[in-house]
Amino acid sequence: MTKPIELYFWPTPNGHKVTIAAEEMGLDYEIRPVNIGRGEQFSPAFEALSPNNRMPALLDPDGPGGKPISVFESGAILQYLGRKSGKFYPTDERARVDVEQWLFWQVGGLGPMGGQANHFRNYAAAMTADQRHLAYGANRYTNELNRLYGVMERGLEGRDYFAGDYSIADMAIWPWAYYPNSRGIDLDDFPNVKAWATRVGAREAVQRAMAKGQAARDRAVDLAGAGADAEAQRKILFGQRARR
Repeated sequence: MTKPIELYFWPTPNGHKVTIAAEEMGLDYEIRPVNIGRGEQFSPAFEALSPNNRMPALLDPDGPGGKPISVFESGAILQYLGRKSGKFYPTDERARVDVEQWLFWQVGGLGPMGGQANHFRNYAAAMTADQRHLAYGANRYTNELNRLYGVMERGLEGRDYFAGDYSIADMAIWPWAYYPNSRGIDLDDFPNVKAWATRVGAREAVQRAMAKGQAARDRAVDLAGAGADAEAQRKILFGQRARR
């Protein structure tokens, strides 16, 4: 009997991408929590799967040729699962290019800029005594994130989903558009994005994936909060330099 796919996960937007994909594709999988606030992503066992020390990562016991394979980076995981399942990742070249350009737009733009906006707006204040140091970063990344929402707004004009049909591109983008208010974005300014976000969020598989992630979220520490535990986790997450 084939063993389930192991998804190494923590409830962040990048983590939610892969559980959404696994639920949508009907794959047999198990969540293996990786508590990034506790530094579990730096364990030798996890680093063997993800040399970048970032989750998510995947271990498929039944990979190509029936042999195990590990995959790191969320975009690569989505492509792998799409190929494995034959779902939500078209084989037609034009359709595939449309999916891939939006997938990599998220990986290279919306994710990093959304993460930086979130950091400066919500976490950085607890890490510096001089709040004047925060203004430029908060404004810079909030403005860039607003620009990217404008790109989404135009991209969804006349479309229900980013590549026409629902695809791994939507699965990648949606978790990063899920918490707009915390990043200084008002979805009422972007009606196409708001309608799309509601449409995706109403899908049963998306709701199942988010519910499964909630158990891990209940154990997470508020990184914007006070206390020794929050301070220790901020140092782990935001204070890393090259490791040799």
